[in-house]
Amino acid sequence: MAQKNRIKENLKSIVIAVVIALFVRAFIVQAFVIPSGSMEPTVKIGDHILVNKFIYGIKIPFTQERFLQFFKPRRGDVVVFLFPLDMSKDFIKRVIATAGEKIQIINNQIYINDQPIADPWGHFEPIYAAPWLRREIDYYGPEVVPANSYFMLGDNRNDSEDSRFWGFVPNDNLIGKAMFVYFSWNSNALSVLDIIRWSRFGKWIGRQP
Repeated sequence: MAQKNRIKENLKSIVIAVVIALFVRAFIVQAFVIPSGSMEPTVKIGDHILVNKFIYGIKIPFTQERFLQFFKPRRGDVVVFLFPLDMSKDFIKRVIATAGEKIQIINNQIYINDQPIADPWGHFEPIYAAPWLRREIDYYGPEVVPANSYFMLGDNRNDSEDSRFWGFVPNDNLIGKAMFVYFSWNSNALSVLDIIRWSRFGKWIGRQP
């Protein structure tokens, strides 16, 4: 009898732990792994990050409704969202323009409502591309961001598919705000000692570089 009670208590503890873990993942915080270099050097390929899922409002399952929205995304926020052209994919980019703002890029200079803005996040690796592709990368707009939508750019501007190519991100697609790196794995390391990027542990992914 005592053994049966212990088994029952252990099963109950496991079920409660699983329910709590699923609740936390669904509504509070979720882990993601960075698969591409589009946001380098802010986040690197192999970085494991935690994303705050409730800061922009908790999404009610199976609906597009949100409640308890503490903040709206601001320029400079690094956000994880569902890719508008394929909702099975998660993307990570930086918010550059919000609803109602006119966005234009001229030779890599960003203009919001016809005024140049500081862009401390943009990283420009040398690129050798055909003139037509160069034009797509260095120039955009002008366009006005639709209601409840955002214009996103990758920090690695010459190696990022972002709103310049596939348009705006609806508010409904937002998953959450990137917080920090909790683990980082370098699969291209030349030495076993360099496989784990210890220096990136705890790196905060803030609005400033």
